[in-house]
This record gives sequence, C-alpha cells and structure tokens, in this order.
Amino acid sequence: MSENLKLVLGGRYDWSSQTSYTVFDLFGSPSSTSTASEAFSPHVGIVYQPIKPLSLYASYSRSFIPQTTRTANNELFKPQRGTQYEVGVKADLLGDKLSANLALFQLTQSNVPTVDLNNPDYSIPVGEVNTQGVELFVTGEILPGWNVIGSYTYADPRTTKDNSTPSPVGKALTGVPLNQASLWTTYTIPQGNLQGLGGGIGVFFVGDRFIDTLNTLKVPSYVRTDAALFYRHSKFDATLNFENLFDLAYFESGTNTSVTYGSPFTVTLTLGWKF
Repeated sequence: MSENLKLVLGGRYDWSSQTSYTVFDLFGSPSSTSTASEAFSPHVGIVYQPIKPLSLYASYSRSFIPQTTRTANNELFKPQRGTQYEVGVKADLLGDKLSANLALFQLTQSNVPTVDLNNPDYSIPVGEVNTQGVELFVTGEILPGWNVIGSYTYADPRTTKDNSTPSPVGKALTGVPLNQASLWTTYTIPQGNLQGLGGGIGVFFVGDRFIDTLNTLKVPSYVRTDAALFYRHSKFDATLNFENLFDLAYFESGTNTSVTYGSPFTVTLTLGWKF
C-alpha cells in the first residue's frame, strides 16, 4: 500500500481442554467434568497517516479466552468469545515527547461470568454482553526526568442475551464502572550525585458499580491516592510504595449479599539487584 497507508493482518488458532475434579462421592468414585474447544481469531487493521505525528486507524478482531470458572453444579464455563470493532486517533506531541491515543470501541462477548444470585460463591454465564465505550490514554516525558501517564475510560457493558428468570437483558454488567480514570506522575533526578533518586504520586478514580445482575444495588465511587519513592542506580533498585496514602475506606467490589473493602494504607518495600 502507499507510504502513509498501512494494512495489518493477523490471526491465531487456539486449542483448549480442561478437566475439573470434585471430591469423592458416597461410593468412593471421583467425579470429573471435561470440556474442549478450539477457534481461529483473526485481526484486521488499517492505519492512515495524513501527517507524520498523526495516525488514524480502524480495526476488527476476534478473541478466545479459556475460563476456569465453574457453576454451582460444577459445570465448566465454555471459553469466552469476543468480537471488537475499534476506530481511533494517535498523536505524537511536543516533538514526540508526549503520546495521546483516543479510541471508540464496541465489544460483543459471549459466556461472560457473573455472580450467581442463588450461590454468591459461584458464577453463571451471561449469554451475551455488548460494551460500547471510549478510551483516552496519554503518556510521555514532559521535561527531563518528569514522566506522566493518564487514562480515562467510559465503558457501558449491557447484557443483550440471557435465559435467566428474571432476565437481566438490558441491564449493566456487574462490577464494571461506567467511568474510571487515573493520573500518575513521577520525577527522577536525571544527573548529579543523586541521579536515579525519585518519587511519584498517582490518583485513581473508579465510578460506582452495580453488584447484582438486576441493577438494584450499587457500591459508590471512590478516589484513591498512591505514592512511591525509589532509587535506581546501575544494578540496584529500591522502591517504597504507599498504597491508599490517605487511608480511605472504600468498597472495592461486592455481591448482592456482601461487599469487600479496599486495602487500607499499606507500605511495601521492594529491593532488587540485576545480575
């Protein structure tokens, strides 16, 4: 194709087989459930560059994801299949120091697991989920040693096919926020006696989420702040991470019968040496 127009073709073939064993029954015989699947997943994309720093693209792809989730009856889930259409624009700014990507997508998935309302410790497969959304991702080095990563996602996954009673068709998928965003920035001293010493801080926003398939219960949104101090020199690496810096009490997930709190203020020290 022309110099500023590119066609991308790809694909993969997957084979998957699983066997799930349960405890011995009353007669002393083991019980097992097996499943086997295979599928071809193509990928087609086209990229157009009207000018060098700007790329317009569109793509179509299929996905195949084996699952280890089981139902309350010990039935294994079939692999999750997906079909995604995406269009977007990618721009390199500030002399290629900053990169921004904006994408619109539609994703249709089958055999998506969700919480079984009658047995909250297990899942049931939703017939089909359709997600429409927008993603924005920005990353780069604004000044020497100063890096920034920012993202925003709007995703609206809705159940489009299901045989359950009452039916969740048209309802939002559990556990997925409509809006989420993050901004993380770090600074590393680029030269001198303190070269390699740095720190960072990040803010993470997660919107409210439904926790039951019929969308009657929600956990509220939250904003969590993390931070880090680090020193990287030659083969040595030391990092001190501060998760939930302000010890915010928030709900990370939940079901129709219980909720799970997010981690409290946590400090983690990591030391590394490269041989």
